[in-house]
Amino acid sequence: MTERKPPGVAFGSWVDKQICDAQGRGEFDRLPGAGKPLPDDMTYDELWWVKRKMAREGLSCLPPTLALRKQAEDALAAALAAPSERVVRAVIADINTKILDMMLKPPPGPPLGLKRYDVEEVVQEWRRRRGAAE
Repeated sequence: MTERKPPGVAFGSWVDKQICDAQGRGEFDRLPGAGKPLPDDMTYDELWWVKRKMAREGLSCLPPTLALRKQAEDALAAALAAPSERVVRAVIADINTKILDMMLKPPPGPPLGLKRYDVEEVVQEWRRRRGAAE
């Protein structure tokens, strides 16, 4: 437990003594970030700890419509790189279901601005790319 500041001792010198005592006990030796420079971005942000935690966990906080746009881009890329036509159809069907759900029940935030993919069109593009690669 931290001891109380004795009466008659200046607050600054009492704090300095507490810090020196802690250093002597080695309480600052193994702190994370010891010996490393401070981060470049030193502007104050009240949610710095939330942002750091989200970055550490690999999370993002996008509005649902923007997150679905990203998922749709990723799904199209995955479909075009798929090993079989069955996988292409499954990936596109899955993302089309999500897009339709979002179109029918729009959440708050920016508009979706997407339409469902034409499965046959994506399959044709997949076949064309596969033929060009072979």
